[in-house]
Amino acid sequence: MKKIALSLFTIAAVLTSCSSDDDNGASVPQVSTPVTYEFSRDGNSTVSFSGQTTRIAMGEEFVTALKDNAYSEAQLDAMFAHVEGANDFLDADLNASDKSLRSKVAASQDYFSANTTDANAIKTQFDTWISDQATNVFSNWDNTASAGNAGQLQQAGGGTVRYINAKGFELNQFVAKGLIGSLMTDQILNNYLSPAVLDEASNISNNDNDIVEEGKSYTTMEHKWDEAFGYLYGAEADATMPTLDADSFLSEYMDRVEADQDFAGIAQTVYDAFKLGRAAIVAKNYTVRDAQAEIIRENISKILAVRGVYYLQRGKEVLAEGDMASAFHQLSEGFGFVYSLQFTRQPGTNSPYFSKSEVDAFMAQISAGNGFWDITPETLDAISTAIADRFDFTVAQTIN
Repeated sequence: MKKIALSLFTIAAVLTSCSSDDDNGASVPQVSTPVTYEFSRDGNSTVSFSGQTTRIAMGEEFVTALKDNAYSEAQLDAMFAHVEGANDFLDADLNASDKSLRSKVAASQDYFSANTTDANAIKTQFDTWISDQATNVFSNWDNTASAGNAGQLQQAGGGTVRYINAKGFELNQFVAKGLIGSLMTDQILNNYLSPAVLDEASNISNNDNDIVEEGKSYTTMEHKWDEAFGYLYGAEADATMPTLDADSFLSEYMDRVEADQDFAGIAQTVYDAFKLGRAAIVAKNYTVRDAQAEIIRENISKILAVRGVYYLQRGKEVLAEGDMASAFHQLSEGFGFVYSLQFTRQPGTNSPYFSKSEVDAFMAQISAGNGFWDITPETLDAISTAIADRFDFTVAQTIN
């Protein structure tokens, strides 16, 4: 979206028609795609996603703290599982919030409401990464890392110093990219865009009759869709005209994928689907709404896969050059995205592109022995190919 300004001058309200009839023979309302994500009722905006903006801001402070050895494990844990009123953040508004990151990790209705075993295991994995960072990486901050020993490595040519654990993992990258999947992607694709959430209880009848939430201007269904929108665009200065790269999570990496000529247009596709789906809710056309949710699922899932393969291949290249610090950084970003693949969603299904067991197998593969110190180009190519083969792109297309 950056540099094309969401094509505002070329997408003026497209009419999407649906000629199918409902069971009573009534015509399904037509839906116009708005130019921007702006919706109102009685002169008041009906768009609200402040909770998502708050969690994105919490995530930014949290992943920054993971790179500061002045923090204790207890402080990091408190930031991750914030309790209202606790002084966990530099931002007083975040401290006053009743939101937290941990409560929404692996917490979607479709994937985890009936699967608390996996949900708890995923939360525990984040706890383990945080503990390893605070206990082992921070305590060896000034030591030179080597196979089996945590510490620091400087990138070639006097570049950035990377802080890694005993297996060469840059754990702050595992956590940051893991949140893109377990929090942002899971909540968008498998929670707020789910009919189980959108149509829960009396949501359909209330939306059909424009019955709004008490003291609010929006219906519950409208708000749930907006909350999905917020996990991607919630940090934008103006979400009606998003430019992307507004945060360190989905916004940044949609921008990166959009910049690759092989995937150019993906940002517009997702934004258009969010707009049309929201307009469909206003028009009470739930067939069009659900079709847009499928488009969003397919394309956001692709972002995680493309960036995962990109970083694995980039890490492979830099390993060959002998710059271990840079290579381990690239691989840590890559495997953070690989971990996030279990939260993707294949359109038309209730399944991710890669199951938790498949992702766990990838992670076990890289954790064997001395981890990144032992990893081979063959392993990186095999995992990259396995990911690309599940999607509609090639490994070569990601290397830009």
